[in-house]
Amino acid sequence: MNLHDKVAVITGGASGLGRATAEMVVNQGGKVALFDLNEATVKDTAAALGGNAEAFVVNVADEESVAAAVAGTVAKFGAIHVNVNCAGIGAATRTLTKDGPMPLKMFNMVLQVNLVGTFNTLRLCAEQMQNNEPVNEDGERGVIINTASVAAFDGQIGQAAYSASKAGVAGMTLPIARDLSRSGIRVCTIAPGIFETPMMAGAPDRVRDPLIEMVQFPKRLGNAPEYALLAQQIMENPYLNGETIRLDAGIRMSPR
Repeated sequence: MNLHDKVAVITGGASGLGRATAEMVVNQGGKVALFDLNEATVKDTAAALGGNAEAFVVNVADEESVAAAVAGTVAKFGAIHVNVNCAGIGAATRTLTKDGPMPLKMFNMVLQVNLVGTFNTLRLCAEQMQNNEPVNEDGERGVIINTASVAAFDGQIGQAAYSASKAGVAGMTLPIARDLSRSGIRVCTIAPGIFETPMMAGAPDRVRDPLIEMVQFPKRLGNAPEYALLAQQIMENPYLNGETIRLDAGIRMSPR
């Protein structure tokens, strides 16, 4: 899909991987609807991106919140062609702690945002995508890109909730691609390794250094524009579908 004049909904679009992807879409001549829970940051990001960006304060796990923002996007830009789901949270707690078992509320919260929130957004965006005129001879009408994590495959100690949520994102990729094939909508998932994002910004060297040590090459954390570059390649390559792609410089996570 050529991104010129196309409209992308990007969750978690105010910062990190989402913002880098939004910048890429705008640089390619597209338009972006930024869905984010942080009102001040999402408005600042939209203002920085200019007239081809619109900010929406959204809780991805809330059906009415996403539905209102999707409707607002269509009202503003006329259509939705791309949906990139970057919104997510992390919480590290062992299954059993010295204070007892992991609170079920915490486990549910991570799944609600990372897994349910991803599905909630993509299903409502897909509903709009099916109305698009085909953009190529294959009949393509839309592209959905979800964000999993290498933790879906190599989850560390304390990552039961996070790993489960991201494994769910990876696991639903092919079934959703099959579901939406008749509508001309492709679905892929990116499973990033450890990236330089706001979530990692405050991590001390004692946390960062062991993570970098597990990376093969290049020996560093990933940069958000590298995620955006892969997202662009998925959007533009019409034969990529139903796939989860690790973007991790060969990292394999140790238990801790």
